[in-house]
Formats: sequence, structure tokens, C-alpha cells
Amino acid sequence: PTSTRGSTQTLGVLSVPLMNRDRVVLIVLAILLPLATLAYAQPARLVEVVASVSCDERRVCTDDPARKDEAGRMYEDAIGFVEAEIAPLEKRPVMVFCSSLSCYNAFGKSAATARTVGGFCIVIGPHGWKPFYVRHELIHRLQWQRLGVVQMYREPEWFIEGMAYSLSRDPRPVLVEPWQSFRSQFEAWYGNVGKGQLWAEAAKL
Repeated sequence: PTSTRGSTQTLGVLSVPLMNRDRVVLIVLAILLPLATLAYAQPARLVEVVASVSCDERRVCTDDPARKDEAGRMYEDAIGFVEAEIAPLEKRPVMVFCSSLSCYNAFGKSAATARTVGGFCIVIGPHGWKPFYVRHELIHRLQWQRLGVVQMYREPEWFIEGMAYSLSRDPRPVLVEPWQSFRSQFEAWYGNVGKGQLWAEAAKL
């Protein structure tokens, strides 16, 4: 229960003076709003700040300058593959290729080999420098662009992950569960739908 008396708001057993609460809110906003603006307008610059990486004009970032060309080739090859095999991307995402675990963990610790961080960048971990991992994450970005944020959360997981595993041409013959079942279910569905009706039918799921 919440009650307000005078200048103090009581939340259960916790009492916070309104003046102090408002000050905290203002401080948080003062910190987060510039970051949110930077993430929207210049996501590559924000990534450089967060993970101490360097980014180029293609929106490719890495913590290892010696592997910058390798990262760039993987990025371009994956973009070309996804756009030719599935659909064009509306906007090229920022992609961070981390050769170190400290770089990868700067975006939050995760057991995943690669992942999409919110809507503003893709992060490839030290063991994810393989074409199918990069294509997998680009497919998730394409899903965000084509379906929208709200629809993405409504889609069944077998579609979201099954599509990424299947259409990225992940070479592993058997995935650990539930990913293997998701891939199989997507492929059965996609076989009936086809490329031309992919997004229209996905929106109905």
C-alpha cells in the first residue's frame, strides 16, 4: 500500500522524503537523457564510450585494431548474404566485434556467443567470429526492422530463433534443445509459406 503524508511518501516500511526522491529522479534523468540521445543519434559513438572500442564509417567496431579488416569483411559478407537471401535491411546496424571477454561483458554478462543489445547494436563475442553467428544476429535485426518492437515480443520463440538458426545456414547438424526443435518448426512453417509471404504470415502468428 502507498500513502502520502505531508512531504513524505511511504512505500511499505520505506519512507522517502519527496524532496530527496525528486532530486534522485532529476539526477537519473540528467544522466540517462544524454545517453539516450547519443544512442539514437550516434550509436557508434556511444559504443566507443561503453566498451573502449574504435568504430569506422561502416559502423563496424572492434577492440582489436589488428583484426579490423577481418571484422569489416565479416560484416559486409553477412549484410550481402541477408539482403540477397531474405530481405534488404532498412538501416545498417552498429556491430561490435569483441576479441576479449572484457569488451563483450561491457554490454552485460551473457553466456551467448553473440547477441543484439536493445535496438542499437549487435555484439559478437570472442568465440563468435564466424559467418553464421554474424548472419544470425543480422537476421534478428531484420526481424526488428520488419516486424517492429511490439510485434517482435508477440512472436513465438520458435519463429524468432528458428528463423535465425535456419536462414543463417548454421552448419551444426543438431543444435541443443530447444533450438533444434525451433529450427525444425520454423523450417516446416517456412516450407508452406515461402519467401514471398514471410513477413505477412509472420505478422499473423
